[in-house]
Amino acid sequence: MNIRDIIIYSHSGAIRKISFKVHGLNIITGRSSTGKSALSEIVEYCMGRSDFNIPEGPIRDKVAWYAVIFQFAGEQVFIGKPAPAANAASCSRAMILRGAAIEPPPHEELQQNADDDTVSSLLSELLGIPVVKTDVPEKQSRDSYFASIKHTLFYLFQKQGLIANKEQLFYRQNEPFMPQAIKDTLPILLGLAADNRLETDQQLRIARRDLKIAQKQLTEAEQFSEQLNIRAISLISEAQQVGILARRPPPENSIEALEILTAITQWKPTAVPEEDTHRIAALEDEIAVLRKARAGVSETLRATQLFVDKEAGFTNEANEQKKRLESIRALPENPDTGEWQWPFAPQNIGLNTPIGTALLRELKSLDQELSTVQGEKPHLERYTLQVRARNDELNKQLNSKNEALAAAIAANAAIAEMGNRNAAAARIVGRVSLFLETYHPDDDLTRLNTRVDELQEIVKRLEAANGMDDSAERLASTINIISNRIGHYVNELEAEFSEFPFRFDFAHLTVVADRPDRPVPMSKTGGGANHLAYHLGTLLALHHFATNNHKPMPSFLFLDQPTQVYFPSEQVYKSAAGTIEETERDSDLEKVRKLFSMLYKFATNEVPGFQIIVTEHANLRDQWFQEAIVETPWTKPPALVPSDW
Repeated sequence: MNIRDIIIYSHSGAIRKISFKVHGLNIITGRSSTGKSALSEIVEYCMGRSDFNIPEGPIRDKVAWYAVIFQFAGEQVFIGKPAPAANAASCSRAMILRGAAIEPPPHEELQQNADDDTVSSLLSELLGIPVVKTDVPEKQSRDSYFASIKHTLFYLFQKQGLIANKEQLFYRQNEPFMPQAIKDTLPILLGLAADNRLETDQQLRIARRDLKIAQKQLTEAEQFSEQLNIRAISLISEAQQVGILARRPPPENSIEALEILTAITQWKPTAVPEEDTHRIAALEDEIAVLRKARAGVSETLRATQLFVDKEAGFTNEANEQKKRLESIRALPENPDTGEWQWPFAPQNIGLNTPIGTALLRELKSLDQELSTVQGEKPHLERYTLQVRARNDELNKQLNSKNEALAAAIAANAAIAEMGNRNAAAARIVGRVSLFLETYHPDDDLTRLNTRVDELQEIVKRLEAANGMDDSAERLASTINIISNRIGHYVNELEAEFSEFPFRFDFAHLTVVADRPDRPVPMSKTGGGANHLAYHLGTLLALHHFATNNHKPMPSFLFLDQPTQVYFPSEQVYKSAAGTIEETERDSDLEKVRKLFSMLYKFATNEVPGFQIIVTEHANLRDQWFQEAIVETPWTKPPALVPSDW
């Protein structure tokens, strides 16, 4: 799978096509901001990625469709995708054309006839990626999935910010879940996953699960058989304790015990009346009313008694005073007989004067009041008796209500006790039912033994089949082959530690220089030129193995600005602008030439049929370099998009 053309369409229907040599080195050089870096984004977009990462600017504003023509053995595939709708960040619609020789269709013939899933499926099929799901260890919870063309992108692109990054080796490795996706799918892409491994693992998991279930059933059945009499007698005793079964002698044998237990399961609970909680609440309310009334009557009685006690003292005092007045004959006339009793004749004391009249009136009033005090005592005694009678009546009513309340509470307690007994009996019946359900006659034990033996044979056979899978050993061997090749390219670029063996650390997705005293991972090394060498060494070694061994990996590598590390600064690098003179003046020319020479030899001699596309600012006057340049250096931004669009 190589890239033959990258095509863009304007909104007015104009077409811009950039054609590549499908085999060998392809270089696009020129100034910055001319659209070079957008080329890899277009390729990725047209390989089924929905995210739209084309840089903002004229390319986004003026391009309506993006397309790539991929070259397969004997077939070309046109994949076109429209730009996302305004303000959208992705697009999954696509157009697919297939044929022996495809030319970009005119704008008016572009139509959406597929989506990204179809694109991914088609490219995966044409590339020959096996329809194999990723291998997920038994104790891990992540889902297994099929490898596809999307999982090859890690090894096809080295973009500007990645190609000399010491922390990250592969494209998108720094995104969530991507490291695990690389580890899951690379063995499949390298043809190292056993085709039926997943199916065998699934069968083995099922067989092991069934075996565990059968062994557990057999163990329970054997324990049940051994403890049948003991457990049965225990359950019968419990049933007698809760009243389900009448007291009786223990069963003489297992058959009798099973019969008794079966009879226990027929027990039905006693009907339990509902608790009369409303009656209790009503009685409590009535008692509260009576207590309140009795408290009022008691207070009245207490006040009355207090009044009577005080009134008695006052009456006695009044009687004494009255008797004293009567003894001295304080009144002029006897109140009882009306006879004159003073020793003075009325005419001699001037009683017909106002003073005498007032004195007589006061004396008469005093006599009447003393008589009245004596007359109220019978009324108080009668009232006191009435209050006492009311108080006694209330006490009687309270006692009656309290007795009714106690009876209601006792009734509810009895009802609750009946419910508890039913619940206890139900629990016993449930245990007896479970006991009988787990009972296995002797023929069941024989059947379970046979089932366990059969499943053990199946597990043994599947484990043996699984043990024949040497995919892990083959992966380790392949990693070793790739690792040995890494050192070849690192040495060619004269990177640091090139005198030591290099190793592709698949577990940590990095490169390690194995020094005799200690290993040195890429992240512990310094210098952008060294990191560039480690990146290129790994990717070239990986593609060297994949292409020469016909593994389902696209045969192209997209490198964006790899020589930037050979210029004194980024600004100087950009100022090269695709000119030979600037490159020769400002760069470490020998290193730049070695880099491109290595890429050229790789794509033409070491791995014939492989394609490397480099977007650059540097330019060399070497003939082989000039022949690799795809277009005249892009010097006027945006060169990718014609100025008249």
